[in-house]
Amino acid sequence: MRILVTGGAGFIGSEYVRMLLGATGGDAEPPVREPDVVTVLDKLTYSGNPANLDPVRDDPRLRFVQGDICDPALVDEVVPGHDVIVHLAAESHVDRSIAGAAPFVTTNVLGTQTLLDAALRHGIRRFVHVSTDEVYGSIDEGSWTETWPLAPNSPYSASKAGSDLLALAYHRTHGMDVVVTRSSNNYGPYQFPEKVIPLFVTNLLDGGTVPLYGDGGNVRDWLHVHDHCRGIALVQQKGRPGEVYHIGGGTELTNRELTGRLLEACGAGWDRVDPVPDRKGHDRRYSLDTTKISKELGYAPSIDLERGLAATVRWYRDNRAWWEPLR
Repeated sequence: MRILVTGGAGFIGSEYVRMLLGATGGDAEPPVREPDVVTVLDKLTYSGNPANLDPVRDDPRLRFVQGDICDPALVDEVVPGHDVIVHLAAESHVDRSIAGAAPFVTTNVLGTQTLLDAALRHGIRRFVHVSTDEVYGSIDEGSWTETWPLAPNSPYSASKAGSDLLALAYHRTHGMDVVVTRSSNNYGPYQFPEKVIPLFVTNLLDGGTVPLYGDGGNVRDWLHVHDHCRGIALVQQKGRPGEVYHIGGGTELTNRELTGRLLEACGAGWDRVDPVPDRKGHDRRYSLDTTKISKELGYAPSIDLERGLAATVRWYRDNRAWWEPLR
């Protein structure tokens, strides 16, 4: 099997590539057949880091192509010969999308359309489109099922919702074998330090302070990146064409509760927390119903949050050479 992973030098993409090539750890074996070739297509923007692929750099099955998914000529050159595309390339930071939405619309919508067109032309067997719970907006109680209406509230989540709908439209219009995954908040090693957990951990390890938005009451479900990639692998192999699958971690925390856990893990107190004004349009709560992937594909997270956070803090403590140049 030949697999093309877009955004494969990013946080989640590189975990998926390392998993495919047998160079990542976890409690549960990855549910994926060993590939013959894994091609990474990555533009290497600020959050794409070649060092994320160092553990598999010498694997003869790995092929790396630096380039933009919005470049039709390049995409048309790279796509042929692959069996599966796992599409993870995206602009993904909400605050950046609020400051300027154009790169998000260009990469997330136009880039996805460029890939879908190439996949259609070249007869790609399966297209896995990786998305986010943020496309649903905010939910006060209960959990979203996969049929819930999309109601994104940020430019980032709106661009991801658009790309989701495009991917599903190619299934319905052209009969393409497309599957979509939507996950909750990811954490783990190799995450760019603008995201909340690595930002807080690296600031605390450096003796600095951490910003807490508003009243700290916004709720998120936390999912270790290894479990997310296990879920993607299950969908890649066994998901039904044209379907959406939720991948969650099963642990909801307010941002204040998460901050407390990180302070404790880093040996710091609440004097290191700076309250800051809330983000514009800040969704209050996300919550995914994961019954479908559990019943159909046998998915369950294998890394609980307490142990996963401890391992993540330890990784950042032990890998300053990776994150210090990125700050």
